[in-house]
Amino acid sequence: MITMAEIARLTHVSQPTVSRVLNGNPKVSPEIRERVLACAREHDYQLNALAKGLTGGPTHLLGVLVTDISNGFFADLAKEIETAAREQGYSILLFNSDYDPDREQEYLDVVRRYRVDGVLAVPIRETSPQWYDYVQRLDVPVVTITRRAEGLDSFYADHAAAGARVAAYLAGQGYERFLFIGKDYDGKYVGFRRWLEEEGKGDAVTNRVLTGHEEFRRELADWLAQSSGRAAVFAGNDIYALQALDILRALGVSVPGQVGVMGFDDTFMGRYLNPRLSTVRQPTAQMARDAVQWLLDRIEHPGPRPPELRAYDAELVPREST
Repeated sequence: MITMAEIARLTHVSQPTVSRVLNGNPKVSPEIRERVLACAREHDYQLNALAKGLTGGPTHLLGVLVTDISNGFFADLAKEIETAAREQGYSILLFNSDYDPDREQEYLDVVRRYRVDGVLAVPIRETSPQWYDYVQRLDVPVVTITRRAEGLDSFYADHAAAGARVAAYLAGQGYERFLFIGKDYDGKYVGFRRWLEEEGKGDAVTNRVLTGHEEFRRELADWLAQSSGRAAVFAGNDIYALQALDILRALGVSVPGQVGVMGFDDTFMGRYLNPRLSTVRQPTAQMARDAVQWLLDRIEHPGPRPPELRAYDAELVPREST
């Protein structure tokens, strides 16, 4: 197989320039890039990134770990990360933990074996000591995205502040009792409940963990029957909100007349429902771009530095469902 040195000789450029082109570095003139790529294609050159990693060289690979790729938000996030990485000459290896801690650890082991240069991760439990201890053993920079993890670089929307903003909005719309769908340690719920408690409405809020559609239907029906008063459902993501809307429609409950529904993430489908879904929009593209840039800076300038904790404001997007 042809080598980089031979491609450099045939195209009359330096070997470092060939390396930059083949690794996707955009800082090469279009004419030279096309000349090098044409030569590589003609001779069926294949870059062995894994072999480069085994010899201690950079692989120009980033590991990306998300919790649920079927959620449109994480699909959008992965796309934005891939775009930002590619602009800087990096490729990504994408892994989906599916909220399974064992799978999360397994994929981090795979990331280590592939000798990636760095990792961008959405952890399952960012507050877990096990998560922090494990990523410290990866020996590559790790940046947490969409979640704040103490002791690690973190780029995230302030979920607690967003939850408080949702609580204030729903209370202002005249809703009197509230159901949060998600974990009780979710920052969105923490901020949501805290605001309501400070307003003397703590007894009017509860939460449920969604384990299945049928169970959710029974629990939602039971909750609606418990007392009167205009009710609002705040779902931890738009997928849960879509399920709530489907169940309420089947129960013959008017939205937003009897029950309001608020999602989180502003995924594509929610914008075109009837009624259109009220939600919270995270600055996905900006978070991804900033997190990638910070990770690459960590890769290129190693050494001890305090962790970067960068919080972004999320935007309330009221629509017809509230």
